[in-house]
Amino acid sequence: MSIQRCCPPAKLVKRDFEPTAALFKAVADPYRLTMLATLAANVHEVCVCDFTDALPLNQPTVSHHLRVLREAELVTFERRGTWVYYRLAAGALERLNAALTAVFRKKVHV
Repeated sequence: MSIQRCCPPAKLVKRDFEPTAALFKAVADPYRLTMLATLAANVHEVCVCDFTDALPLNQPTVSHHLRVLREAELVTFERRGTWVYYRLAAGALERLNAALTAVFRKKVHV
């Protein structure tokens, strides 16, 4: 028995959203967004110590969040002695914009 439809069926978007979802997952945390915003707001790279001092997180948790952002290719880092310095990856903003555009490719007006 089928249920009577109230309207014509919607056309489902069929696209591989796995890479887009992975990128969104990487930024779907308030601390990671804070880190990205901090990196975007600074002209120079930011030392990991700045994040551990400013955020209510311990060092391993800060490192975990930065690793997630590195794996998503949103940040890059440089080790200098015992310290690690981070900056936004080239094209990070463009990749995030492209991910949003992939989802909202065609705006539907009702």
